[in-house]
Amino acid sequence: MISNKAMPIIIRRLKKAVSDWPSPSVTLVGKKWKSPYLVLVSCLLSLRTKDSTTLPASERLFGLATTPQAMLKLSFKAIERAIFPVGFYRTKARRIKGISADIIERFGAQVPDTMEGLLSLKGVGPKTANLVLVEGFGKYGVCVDTHVHRISNRLGFVATRSPEETERELRRKLPKRYWKDYNALLVLWGQNICRPISPRCSICAVKDLCARVGVTVHR
Repeated sequence: MISNKAMPIIIRRLKKAVSDWPSPSVTLVGKKWKSPYLVLVSCLLSLRTKDSTTLPASERLFGLATTPQAMLKLSFKAIERAIFPVGFYRTKARRIKGISADIIERFGAQVPDTMEGLLSLKGVGPKTANLVLVEGFGKYGVCVDTHVHRISNRLGFVATRSPEETERELRRKLPKRYWKDYNALLVLWGQNICRPISPRCSICAVKDLCARVGVTVHR
């Protein structure tokens, strides 16, 4: 296991390495539109979908509607056409409409800014809720997706079997000042360097600090 003292060094090196790379799609939505609602919608679109598909789909949909009220006026077919080819686009179109109605009815058309409120929305899990808090509201959250779970374990910073366990351990071990940046940083690193299969360890900025837990083949 790597020590807590190594984490600031790792994060500093990774930030420097990705400084010229485009941010993940949901982060870009948050920066461009500054709307918790659109961050939430983009999060829903991003599930099981690559960033290269998520961002254009988000932009097409936001060209039609940027508020829960406007989204409800769109037909399911209009939403489906806008977001295709994101994964499970028909299911996601129904979910977006349902969540939009719920936000209007229960929260006065404002996305809730608490974990409890976000998790009360049907189809919103911990990963999405945390990401909305961070990218939509600028609040502290620990968003654990497949990249964060894999790399945190591969580094040897945690030893967990599920994203839920990883979130609990990161909340316990990772200094809070790093929570907001941690997801976007590890998503970029996971997409480009620390790949699931055959990671590019030879050009990794933190190879001297990484325990390479579970890595049998690398480049």
